Amino acid sequence: MSLSNVLSVKQLKERITSGEQIVLLDVRFHPKEPAYGKEAYAKGHLPGAHFIDFKASLTDPAREHGGRSPLPTPERLAELFGSLGIDRDSAVVAYEDGNGPAAARLWWVLRYLGVERAQVLDGGFSAWESAGEPVSQEPAVVAAPREFVPAPQADWLVSVDEVRAASANRGEGGARLVDSRDAAQYAGRDVSFDPVGGHIPGAANYFWKDVLSNDGAWKSTGQLRERFTALPQDAEIIVYCGSGISATPNVLALKEAGYTNVKLYAGSWSDWSSDSSNPVATGDEEKA
Repeated sequence: MSLSNVLSVKQLKERITSGEQIVLLDVRFHPKEPAYGKEAYAKGHLPGAHFIDFKASLTDPAREHGGRSPLPTPERLAELFGSLGIDRDSAVVAYEDGNGPAAARLWWVLRYLGVERAQVLDGGFSAWESAGEPVSQEPAVVAAPREFVPAPQADWLVSVDEVRAASANRGEGGARLVDSRDAAQYAGRDVSFDPVGGHIPGAANYFWKDVLSNDGAWKSTGQLRERFTALPQDAEIIVYCGSGISATPNVLALKEAGYTNVKLYAGSWSDWSSDSSNPVATGDEEKA
C-alpha cells in the first residue's frame, strides 16, 4: 500500500518514538503578516523542526507573466533542502498552524522534486499541541547537510499552453480543469487579488477548503472520492487557483482520492489573466 500524503499526530508520534529519522518542516505563514511564521516558530514548534520561510523560500518574485507566486527553480529549492539534511530518500513531514495551503505547497514542491516520502501533518501545530505533545523553543540543528539532486516530475506540472488546449477541448476526452478558488472569485464577482475576474473557460469550481471536515481535519479517502465523483478517475486533472498555492490542497486531496494523473498549473489565474489573449469566463459554475 502506498504511503498516505496525510498523517495524524498519533502516527507521527509513533514513528518518531520508533526511532525513524523524519525531517520536520514548520511552514507556518500569514499572507498579511510577513514575520508571523518566524515569530510563531520562536514561541514554540515541534521538537527538531526546521523553519521554512514560505514566501522567501517557496516562491520567486513576480514578473509580468508567470503568476503572483512563481515556483523557484529546482536548483534553488535543492540547495535549501540539502542544507536541511534532506535528499530524495528522506522522510519529510510538513506542518503549519492547521490544515492549509502552506504545508500543501511545501508537500507539492517536495513531491515534484522527487521526494516520495513527503507528507503533511493533519491539524498541524494546533493538533500536536492540543494532543499534549512536547513543544520546543530551541532552533533545529542540522546533523549533516546532504546533496539534494532534484528529479522534477514532468507529469506534476503543466504549462499555460497545455491549459489553453484543455480549455479549448472543454473536457471532451481530454483534461479536466479544476478551479480551487471560492465561488465569488470563480464567478468574477471578487477581484480583490487580480485585476481581471472570472475563470478559465471549461473549469469546474472545487473550493479547496471543501476537502476539510467541519472541524478542520482532512476528510477521509471515501469522503474525498465523493467530493470529486464528477471527475473521471482516469482523466487528466489540471488544478489551479489564484497563484498556484491554494490549488495544492486540492492536488493532495485528489491524490488521496485515488486520482493518479493530477497536475498543477503553477501560474494559475494570476498568470492566465496577465495575457489579454486568453479567454475569460464569468458567472455560474460549469459542469465537471
